[in-house]
Amino acid sequence: MTFCPTRSAQIDLDDAALLRYSRHILLDEIGIEGQTALCNAHVLIIGAGGLGSPVALYLASAGIGTLTIVDDDDVDLTNLQRQIVHTEDRVGQNKAQSAAVTLQQLNSQIKIRPLAERARGERLLELVNAADVVVDCCDNFATRHAVNRACVASKTPLVSGAAVRFDGQLSVFDSRIAGAPCYHCLFEEEGEANDGPCATFGVFAPLVGIIGAAQAAETLKVIMGLGETLIGRLQLFDARNSRWREMKYKQDPNCPVCGAAHA
Repeated sequence: MTFCPTRSAQIDLDDAALLRYSRHILLDEIGIEGQTALCNAHVLIIGAGGLGSPVALYLASAGIGTLTIVDDDDVDLTNLQRQIVHTEDRVGQNKAQSAAVTLQQLNSQIKIRPLAERARGERLLELVNAADVVVDCCDNFATRHAVNRACVASKTPLVSGAAVRFDGQLSVFDSRIAGAPCYHCLFEEEGEANDGPCATFGVFAPLVGIIGAAQAAETLKVIMGLGETLIGRLQLFDARNSRWREMKYKQDPNCPVCGAAHA
């Protein structure tokens, strides 16, 4: 395996960590080396809603050393149908801060950085630069494209997911790999008329759990260099009929973000 080099100081696992993560360590493909990589990793999660909830819960339980969670929205009663990191008593609180409470109770050994803000421009690039992997759990194309540009500029792997109505999708983008496509290669910024939040379209509650859990799995795999990730592959899930399908795609040489003409 080729481990993703972290951008923070390295720590070793103590006895408590060895016990806590023993079911990971028992897997030959992970072992102590893989779990150490997870415990030293810094992941940036954009959005603490339907997708961000399972992503954050699984990454925290898996021992990701630092989780930075960015969300400027507040918890609403309608969120609780699917945003499982929040609770009734936190309605009205900022989502990033609410998520941090749950995650710290789940794993007190990791560092949680909740940011109640909508990161843009240089601030977004600063946050992306500090992370080993970015997980995009937002609900609008404008943010997805901004995050993609920052990830390409900083060569930070990006795990992207989306879920609306009964349909979910996920893929992985990694500009560290020559010729790897970016989000813009797959979805252009112009002409995306179907963009909109769950408040407009609705969403089947377990769908965000399925896609979010898959995003968390891809994130762990990227950090540990484990198996084959979804680079150049878009997975689509139809929750209504319980069907997965996959399409492959390549880098657009004329992509204004990552194409050769703009390198």
